[in-house]
Parts: sequence; structure tokens; C-alpha cells
Amino acid sequence: MVKIHTAALEQLYKAIVSIENEEECAAFLEDICTIKELQDISQRLQVAVMLSRGSNYQEVSKETGASTATICRVNKCLLYGGGGYKSILDKIDGKGE
Repeated sequence: MVKIHTAALEQLYKAIVSIENEEECAAFLEDICTIKELQDISQRLQVAVMLSRGSNYQEVSKETGASTATICRVNKCLLYGGGGYKSILDKIDGKGE
């Protein structure tokens, strides 16, 4: 997987890890992202959750409205990516605490 590192991206990473709670996170994301970007990102997370729980592409598409291309991309990241989805899924499922 290609890793992109720029000063601007590093600054974004630092901003994200400095977030202290859901309210602050929501305010930041609502300011920095468009509504469409937030919908797309949250859809990808929902796809990842469903795939990690064993749902098939058809079930995921029906439930989330995601295209098969999006589902395939998320699945590829789950299987071969850097572990970001797995780490976050473990945390939101309470396994990473």
C-alpha cells in the first residue's frame, strides 16, 4: 500500500490524534469535510463493520447503498491494508481497550 507523507498530511494526523472526545471530533469533521465526504467516510466504515462480521457483498450493498467498487476497495483494505480498519473496528467493538 502506498504511504503518502507530506507536511500537510502530518499536520492533519496530529490534529486528529489531538481530538479529546466525540463532540470535538464531530465539530472538527463537520468543519473540515463536506457533507458528502462525511457520508462517504461513514459509509466506508459501515461497510468495513459489515464485512468484518461476515456479511457478503450483496447484503452490504443493500444495507449501506455502497457500490460493489466501494465494497471491494474496503474489503481489499481489510485483507491487505495497513491494519487501520482492523485497529479502529477493534476499538469501537471494545476489543482494543
